[in-house]
This record gives sequence, structure tokens and C-alpha cells, in this order.
Amino acid sequence: MVEFYGTAVTSRLLLGTAQYPSPAILAAAIRASGAEIVTVSLRRESGASKAGQSFWSLIRELGVKVLPNTAGCKTVKEAVTTAEMARELFGTDWVKLEVIGEDDTLQPDVFGLVEAARILSRDGFQVFPYTTEDLVVAEKLVSAGCEVLMPWGAPIGSGRGLNNPYGLRSLRAHFPGIPMVVDAGIGVPSHAAAAMEMGYDAVLLNTAVAKAGDPVRMARAFARAIEAGREAVLADPMEVRDMAAPSTPVMGRAVLGD
Repeated sequence: MVEFYGTAVTSRLLLGTAQYPSPAILAAAIRASGAEIVTVSLRRESGASKAGQSFWSLIRELGVKVLPNTAGCKTVKEAVTTAEMARELFGTDWVKLEVIGEDDTLQPDVFGLVEAARILSRDGFQVFPYTTEDLVVAEKLVSAGCEVLMPWGAPIGSGRGLNNPYGLRSLRAHFPGIPMVVDAGIGVPSHAAAAMEMGYDAVLLNTAVAKAGDPVRMARAFARAIEAGREAVLADPMEVRDMAAPSTPVMGRAVLGD
């Protein structure tokens, strides 16, 4: 069980809803993943198009909680406006806040992110900020009212995994009481398991499932990997050693006769 802004969920996998081959496969993947929270882009749901209404009906039928995002926003004003529209459309104070600062890497504009987080938190939003593993930025986001942090593993959609394990471990250790979700860059289930073994509370991903040859099977694989990673960290893993240590006792060796 993990809690975000007072809402407890069992699944530690948050799943995106973009790029799936069909709505039916999306629904099957969400069910297979066991995810209880899905991210939704306002851009997809904006207006009263039939496609948007159909998608929204599908999500509601699945009974999952929606985390609207501000994907694609590049300025504070754009992100705040998008969040306000999403709150009205989806009826939730939750928002996955993205303020993109660079097109090639989709790296967050951390200065704009902190400013937008402060504005939205003051307006009653419960902000899930998509950020880097920078400790100073994380401190400012917490000061701005964020009760959850979402550092990237690698650039969005890259599938590279955890580019900076040292930074992610440092961030986790620095904020032991803050729920943290590794967001973006996850490519295969072992990446998600590694994040959980670091002590992260959950993983958010999209492309790795949506673009898999078999999205439903991949969603199931991620769910199992995240569960395994969580079990592993709770089991208190052994310390890494520089020297070999025999795993079989060497006392009382058998004496062989002639």
C-alpha cells in the first residue's frame, strides 16, 4: 500500500494511456498491470470530440483514478492554464505537472516547474512534479507545497532506464518521508525493479508498455517486476563486498583416503 495526498492504493505501477494500438488493448493492458492510477493528457480529452468522449468512458469503466498531466507545456502560464482546465474536466485536484525546457531530451524546465508548482499548490492542487534527480530542485518543490516527487529515470520515451543511479539513490535517501515515483525513461521490467530496489515507492511508465509487441503481456511483466523489487527492498538486501566470501563453510573438510 502506498499513499499519495491521502489516497491509498495497492498497486505501485502508474500507467500512461497514450500510443496504444487500440482502446481495447489499452483497457486490457491496464487490467493486466493492476494499475489503479492512470495518467491522461488534457490535449487528448480537450473539446467534445467523439474520440475523447469514448476514451473517457473507457477509463471510467475501468474504475481507475485519473492523474491528468500537462504534457507538452513549455511555460508556467501554459502549464497552470492546462492544469486548471484539467481540474474542471476531470474533477480532480491531482495534476502531473510537466514544464518542458528542452525539445531534444524533454528535460524539465526546473525553474518554471517550481514556479508553476507554487502557484498550483496555493490554488489547492495536489501536484505530482515531473523533475530531475537534482536535490536542490527537489527541496524547492517540497517548499512549494509538493508532497510527492517524480524524478526521471531517463528522457521521456527513451527506454534507457536509470541514467543516474547515484543521483536517484541520493534523492531517495535525502527525502525518506516523501512518496517518490520514478517517472520516464523506463524501458524494460528490470529497470522498474531496480528503481523499487532503491526504495522508490512506485514507477510511472507509458511507452514501454504501449509500444511493446504485446502490451498486455508487458504490462503484466512490469507489475511483477515492481512487486519483486518492492519485496527485495523490504527483505533488506545483503551488502556489496569487494572481496569474495565463501558461501559454503570451509571448516571440517572431508579427508580423502589413498
